[in-house]
Amino acid sequence: MTPLFSTYGIGLTFPTGKVRINPLPPTERGIIYGEGIMSSPPYLDLNTFLRNRFGCRVQKISLDAGLGCPNRDGRVGTGGCIYCNLLGSGTGAGARQDMEEQLESGKKFLRRRYKARKFIAYFQSFSNTYGPVDRLESLYRRALAVPDIVGLAIGTRPDCVPDEVLDMIARLSRETYVYMEYGLQSIHDRTLQRINRGHDCNAFLDALGRTRARGIDVCVHVILGLPGETAADMLATARAIAALDIQGIKIHLLYVSRGTILHELFLRGEYKCLELGEYAEIMCEFLSVLPEGMVIHRITGDPHKDEVIAPLWSLDKQSVRDEIERKLRERKGA
Repeated sequence: MTPLFSTYGIGLTFPTGKVRINPLPPTERGIIYGEGIMSSPPYLDLNTFLRNRFGCRVQKISLDAGLGCPNRDGRVGTGGCIYCNLLGSGTGAGARQDMEEQLESGKKFLRRRYKARKFIAYFQSFSNTYGPVDRLESLYRRALAVPDIVGLAIGTRPDCVPDEVLDMIARLSRETYVYMEYGLQSIHDRTLQRINRGHDCNAFLDALGRTRARGIDVCVHVILGLPGETAADMLATARAIAALDIQGIKIHLLYVSRGTILHELFLRGEYKCLELGEYAEIMCEFLSVLPEGMVIHRITGDPHKDEVIAPLWSLDKQSVRDEIERKLRERKGA
């Protein structure tokens, strides 16, 4: 086993040759906000990336395919991650609509709101590689058969991607645009244990290496504000990710959802949410160390208003964006 990120003081290891380190080391450089508010230096948001790739407005449609999670059913653990709600951080639509109905209703809404012309089927709820390979392939192909679906985004856990599933997804990727979304959340194993994640960081490194070896793009999910983490811990995660062969990132704010284990901790005073100013400052630092070509899929959470307990400022996404923009402009001296 070879130490990884030793220059950053991070004691991670991975099997030699599994993961290609980004040839350009992370630097403390300025960035622009992904929605296009600042003009220089370049920053690639998901909307721009998809428009460049497909030549039109492309939107993701979140799906609940009725799959499960090994961290809930006892295979890995029970109860799930401490912040995850009963819907598996998804829509819960699978109980009301079949997949084709979810896609058609999503298309209708997104065409009206964003004038989108094409769509990515986003398998979001729970772990979307957790099942027999034949069933998974059938679900993916059903989504691709719906008109104007031009690709797949498959959200899952890094400990839930056996080689036979990745081989099948690699075959699909030769027919259409496919990328994986892996929930890492933090590079710190002590944090992953604290949030009952059920896997360590090396599980992510292994999944990343096997996925990239098959030519499949990867988007990593990270959460800022996890229990026990300092700003330095979060920035160590940023530097680690910047050094890896990762094509995109979703950066979430940790918010407290009703009925979760995190909710119980919050009520007992054992967890305190980040303030808006803190989050924006850490976000600016986090983004500044990422490679300029990495696609930024998200810069905050997207909580359901009926379930979020705290922080209530997270419900106003525009205010969050405005605060991040303000701090970025201050850094640039504008």
